[in-house]
Amino acid sequence: MSAEASYRRVLRTASKGGSVDIGHRSVPEERAVAFSYGGSTHAVMMASPADLEDFAVGFSLTEGIISRRDEIDTIEVVDAGQGFDVQVGLQDEKADVLRARRRHMAGPVGCGLCGIESIEQAVRPIPDVGAVGLKLPGRELVEAIKALNDGQPLHQQTRAVHGAGFYVPGKGLVAVREDVGRHNALDKLVGAAINAGYSGATGVVVVTSRLSVEMVQKAAIFGSSMLIAISAPTALAIETAETAGMTLVAIVRGEDFEVFTRADRLILSA
Repeated sequence: MSAEASYRRVLRTASKGGSVDIGHRSVPEERAVAFSYGGSTHAVMMASPADLEDFAVGFSLTEGIISRRDEIDTIEVVDAGQGFDVQVGLQDEKADVLRARRRHMAGPVGCGLCGIESIEQAVRPIPDVGAVGLKLPGRELVEAIKALNDGQPLHQQTRAVHGAGFYVPGKGLVAVREDVGRHNALDKLVGAAINAGYSGATGVVVVTSRLSVEMVQKAAIFGSSMLIAISAPTALAIETAETAGMTLVAIVRGEDFEVFTRADRLILSA
């Protein structure tokens, strides 16, 4: 589905400066999206109903269901009326591993994360991206955030969604995805970048949301060594980025920003 199909015009009454105005506002759509593997539903989340094939690829990678794009054979998006069922066909070996993982889950998931059955899995180890030698001038960091802000048609229409982009030095912003959920936007972005043939190590991830530990985990699994955000990070996000050797930049305001880990990847003036 296109970005245009991800919002609708609704009637609203506004009070402005002591006067009342009756008119319309654009608001984002929010639909249930289920991911099914081998005919069984693995996870359901509320999301913007656009770029669902990218979403399937990114989600499958960042949740550890696949490790490479070619481990997915087919993706079919089925309109289920009140939502969408994204049916993902895996290679036989990966499908067997996922079935065994389901059998191992004896009870309901307790911590609210997809496919997670313990606290230890929620703070799971993530790839070490410390050896990635990517460098980025501070001016390009600022340009990346500006390009992300300018490249979000759904947010410009509704002012109510998150954005995620992939910035490659020398090429600029090569992919942008949006969603009502910040994790969903990042998963969609990861899928879009992979589908376009990009490796996470070749660029940096930029997001409009705050930096929680899950955002760091997903960026590291993608292979990116740098995560840049408009909002602030949590303490655990900083700790996790430091352990993974990731450069974490946040609170980007115009030309100002704060670096929390691995500042050596940034080329900064005094």
